[in-house]
Amino acid sequence: MDEGKPVVYALRGAHGRLLRLDNQPFEGMNDTLAFHSAEVSHWLRSGEAQAQRDWLRESDRDVLRVMEDVITLLIERGIIDYTELPQAARDKLDIRALVRADLEGLVDRG
Repeated sequence: MDEGKPVVYALRGAHGRLLRLDNQPFEGMNDTLAFHSAEVSHWLRSGEAQAQRDWLRESDRDVLRVMEDVITLLIERGIIDYTELPQAARDKLDIRALVRADLEGLVDRG
């Protein structure tokens, strides 16, 4: 591997098949590859990589809801002051809370 060239960290299975790529070293990794290698390019276009990207997008939605709940809890307990949040953040949180309340109201109406 040439010094200074971008690399990715890899986990290979028993038969050398790529199982995971990451831009940071991780526990269990057993190889490094040049970022611009044909093998990395192929893996990034493969179905496995797409499945992982899809999972991350779905996970991002779940984490977003967790973060909203954490922010609400911190505000309710007086740990952070709602008015100290940036206006753009307050606007987004307010809109999401209104939409969620509307949806929950629809469910309650049966």
